[in-house]
Amino acid sequence: MPVLFEKLDVYQKAVDLAESISKLTDAFPKGNYYLIDQLNRAALSISANLAEGNGRWHENDRKQCFYIARGSAQECVPLIEFCKRKSLIHPKQHEDLKNAIDAVIKMIYGLVKGLDKRKSELENKD
Repeated sequence: MPVLFEKLDVYQKAVDLAESISKLTDAFPKGNYYLIDQLNRAALSISANLAEGNGRWHENDRKQCFYIARGSAQECVPLIEFCKRKSLIHPKQHEDLKNAIDAVIKMIYGLVKGLDKRKSELENKD
């Protein structure tokens, strides 16, 4: 039985992104370990922090994990740009990855706004 956060679209998209990046970097030539490692860590960090945030009880802790996930997604942007400039990925792959990253960032923003909205609703109830 899946854990509740595994059903979130943003989590699924983040795992898909990490998998795509991992498969892509598997084909990078020797001498690019620093880039492979940094890119894979950043990509994997997105879903890991979404999972961690969903396990936090306190809203501020939860939000902080979501902020870290968003930061990790944003970290991927210059890394894939560098990969494109080094001709490690094709421009189409770069564009597809950027679109996937952008979608994940927007969804994380939605998670944070949802927390803010619930907090506001609870405060207005009192």
